[in-house]
Amino acid sequence: MKHKKLLLIIAIFIVSLNLRPAITSIGPVLNTIRADLHISGTQVSLLTAIPVFCMGLFAPLAVPMQRRFDYRSSIVLLIALIGVATFARTFVTNYSMLLITSLLVGFAIAIISPMLNTFIKMYFPHNLGTVVSIYSLAMGTGAALSAGFTAIFYEYFGQWTIALGVWSALAIAAIIIWLVALKREEGVTLFAPLSTEVRNPWKTKKAWLLLLFFGLQASLFFSLTTWLAPVAMAQGFSIVTAGTVLTVMSLVQLTTNALLPSVLAKYPNPMMWLFVLLTVGGVGAACLFMNATVAIWVGAMLLGVTLGGLFPLALTLPLNEARNNQEANAWSSMVMSGGFMMSAIMPLLIGFVYDMLQSHFYTKVIFVVLICALFCAVLAIQRAGKNA
Repeated sequence: MKHKKLLLIIAIFIVSLNLRPAITSIGPVLNTIRADLHISGTQVSLLTAIPVFCMGLFAPLAVPMQRRFDYRSSIVLLIALIGVATFARTFVTNYSMLLITSLLVGFAIAIISPMLNTFIKMYFPHNLGTVVSIYSLAMGTGAALSAGFTAIFYEYFGQWTIALGVWSALAIAAIIIWLVALKREEGVTLFAPLSTEVRNPWKTKKAWLLLLFFGLQASLFFSLTTWLAPVAMAQGFSIVTAGTVLTVMSLVQLTTNALLPSVLAKYPNPMMWLFVLLTVGGVGAACLFMNATVAIWVGAMLLGVTLGGLFPLALTLPLNEARNNQEANAWSSMVMSGGFMMSAIMPLLIGFVYDMLQSHFYTKVIFVVLICALFCAVLAIQRAGKNA
């Protein structure tokens, strides 16, 4: 049984590796794509905004897909879609093709994410925090790998299309390991109808609070990954050094993801850790207002700690609240649906504010506002829990 659980965790990790590279691989070759396809900065930014928005728009489809297919087949089909869409970028000749691949990737990720959440609750009900942290770590690792190696692949192959398409190899590995880890009969029986009552999350106040929290933490993540480097450049950093600041934040985020399971095992109080993480993030955001060079680095590291802890906890909260597996799927779908749509809008809003005011001072203000809003959301969730 232990070997079976370990194999399932490995399968979850490899599948989760596929949930970010198709999005984050765009950044390193963004300027090259823009110049080669003769498109504007707004157009090229949509290549990352569209998948994130789709991750929210199509998340509710996880519930009907759960009823129609089994987990084994569903995950295989969706990972295959990511792989095909990513590989198709190898043959991209125009901007429209890139947009279509981004849409397909966002559609697949939208459905996989809540399904994996439900799968984790089903197989690891007593180790939710640990396994969700591993799931989160895998997504962060996929994002870091694609952000770091896409430029290297571009230099080696000499074509940005190949540098984007090469990430489809991850899908092949995920499909093989998933099929080995989950036997056919298990995938079918997982979907036996439940006689227990399933609360509609759209009619539950607690679910809306969890959606708000998820959306705010995702907004903070995508806002920082999009705008932290420009903020550093506005304070005198070179392009390369500003990119390194973003890399450092990502590495700290991954480290926090890796350490979180052991911390939660010792002190299993998610609400306490949310307040701690947001306090750390508040200090980090305050550091960005200082002119000292070292303050930017310190701020990036502290914000990395916050991001590394918020996401797995945001995934775990609806699972802890759900009373059964179908409810876990419904609640996760709702939370991710609204949350990711919020997070797709926020970086564009920051860009609009910057275009209007021509100062990244207001970008940093928005970072602080997001953290303050997260504090309020956590307080509301805590109060709702006491009143339940």
